[in-house]
Amino acid sequence: MATYVYETIPANPKRKPRRFEIEQKMSEPALTHDPKTGEPVRRVIIGGSGWVTHGASILSIPSKRGRR
Repeated sequence: MATYVYETIPANPKRKPRRFEIEQKMSEPALTHDPKTGEPVRRVIIGGSGWVTHGASILSIPSKRGRR
């Protein structure tokens, strides 16, 4: 199961949105309302911190060593 971050959409624009996490199956639709309060919510996209382990590396690029 994946963990998703949601943010409430407050009716009053001066009020700060509240964020919460919830575990859901990837096949389940995104929530539209907070299960606890019933407020409308939107899913927040959070950037991952994955490692890229393929392709050219800065260390594999030929470079000149020293001055000539």
